[in-house]
Amino acid sequence: MTSGEKSPGHPSHEVHSPKNTAILDTRLRRFIYRPDRLAEKYVKPGGRVLDIGCGPGFFTREFAKRVGENGQVFSVDLQEEMLDILRKKLGPDGLLPRITTHRCAPDSLDLPADLNGTFDTAFAIFVVHEVPDPERLFREISMLLKPGGTFFYSDPPFVVSGGEFRDNLALAEKAGLRLAERRFYFVNRAAVLRKE
Repeated sequence: MTSGEKSPGHPSHEVHSPKNTAILDTRLRRFIYRPDRLAEKYVKPGGRVLDIGCGPGFFTREFAKRVGENGQVFSVDLQEEMLDILRKKLGPDGLLPRITTHRCAPDSLDLPADLNGTFDTAFAIFVVHEVPDPERLFREISMLLKPGGTFFYSDPPFVVSGGEFRDNLALAEKAGLRLAERRFYFVNRAAVLRKE
């Protein structure tokens, strides 16, 4: 899938274009979504984090700060341009040694099998609605997480209806991710799930 191409899972929604990344990393957005607080709550120092649909690194920066020198963040995106932006932005911060970038396939995270069962936490923030096969995504996340690992999932209500969000949670549970908490993340639907 190229930037701006329509997602097969939701024909009316497009993958965010790298040309418009400036709106994804603003002071206002940082104030609203508080990626620092999200990292503090769900990321442990020394942990391994999977940042799915990382875009230009809005959340990645705080995840990388939180894991520290002994942790690792795998930042996954469909678009190489987004990963390039992330590397250029976070390089001056000295955080790149803690970050592995990976370009996924349009229909799969496409991570090596030797990473299965190695992640403490996975995040899919405002991205599942762009995925052609959410059920496959949840299965992959479940395989990648350690037993007891945390999955934080959020999608905007103006894109994903309450019914669709519930259906996605059911697919996640079918994949072995048990619902621990439902909440709102600012005005967006969110859930915390745990790998069985």
